[in-house]
Amino acid sequence: MTRLSQYFSGVAVKKLRPVEADMAVSNQHEINGVRGMVKIFGRDKIEMRGSYLYMGDDENEIISESGSFTWYDSRGNQSHRSAEYRLYFQGNGVTEQAAPGDLLVVGKKSDGSVLFLVVKEGSTYERQTLWLFGITDENTTFKAKEIEGEANRTLGFAERTILETLGVEVEPETTDWLEMILERFGTTFPSTRVFSAFARGTCDIVSSLDDPDQALLAWVDREELMFKTLERHIVQERIQIGFHEVDDFIRFSLSVHNRRKSRAGYALENHLEQVLIDYKVTYSREKVTENKSKPDFIFPGIEQYHDPSFSTSNLTMLGSKSTCKDRWRQVLAEAERIDKKHLFTLEPGISTNQTNEMHAKNLLLVLPNSLHETYLTEQQNWLMNFSEFIQLVQNRQPTKFVTTLF
Repeated sequence: MTRLSQYFSGVAVKKLRPVEADMAVSNQHEINGVRGMVKIFGRDKIEMRGSYLYMGDDENEIISESGSFTWYDSRGNQSHRSAEYRLYFQGNGVTEQAAPGDLLVVGKKSDGSVLFLVVKEGSTYERQTLWLFGITDENTTFKAKEIEGEANRTLGFAERTILETLGVEVEPETTDWLEMILERFGTTFPSTRVFSAFARGTCDIVSSLDDPDQALLAWVDREELMFKTLERHIVQERIQIGFHEVDDFIRFSLSVHNRRKSRAGYALENHLEQVLIDYKVTYSREKVTENKSKPDFIFPGIEQYHDPSFSTSNLTMLGSKSTCKDRWRQVLAEAERIDKKHLFTLEPGISTNQTNEMHAKNLLLVLPNSLHETYLTEQQNWLMNFSEFIQLVQNRQPTKFVTTLF
């Protein structure tokens, strides 16, 4: 099992005060350490490399820069005085974005480098970061913790999603699948639908008829593992060939990034569809409602949706987005006949501000049951899991052969 300690040895977290947030004009570019940080960084002066990262409200407000850091005792030459540790950092585009109330995370990575993370107050990224590192209370003084014991969480889907947003690439746990994948597909990517079915076929320890939420997450996990295994092999071969021009490398890098994003969305839809098939739920996938809109799923079907005599109370729409960010608003305009819409996502810990807006606009979130814990208690009260959603559409669909949950 992959654990958080494989990527971080310790973190220190605090809310920025006005004087600290004014990093752009500060001449000192230093922050005071606390005793707990000594356990993470040590007592000796140390120069470190690392990354600066600012995260705003969405993925379009992410700034990343590399730079250096110095951890030292500012009273090191004054033996008669107690130590006073500080972290010196560089001013840059990340520190310029800092504002009072923003979350500052200084993380010591397992390779000895530093992550200097500034997260906008009240954002989804703030909620995700606090949950990942198990911080339940934050204030204007650093709270430091080593990644051990209960803090050394196993990296499931939610944890990996957050880490990759932080620029930490989580390595696949095993490459045992590579031979099987190459034997089936060679060194080319098959269609997403084919690869999704292939991944499900290797994951026979869970059944959607026993637990739709657990099965769905297991299928998504397995496909992600197998996809990254194949991707790593193909990318490594391409790197060994080399690139003649910088633009060739940039185009290749962008193609890898875009493929990851598009396949994640389609893969989730494929696995959702398989659960619906297993329960004999009637639906239409990506059919036009109006104004060229194509909701991911319409229940009981597009024919009923376009039938004026079919009661709107028995119509249901489900959007599917592996991560929400600001794209959840797209779902609101995808089926005009349906006032209350549903959105399935794998996004952990969406901010209260966002979920309040969703609730106000009659958008209900559906997530696998195990991801509900990443949300605050007051948010969890109106979240649905996939089992509950299946029951809902089963109750609304015309009488047919139905495989019920219970």
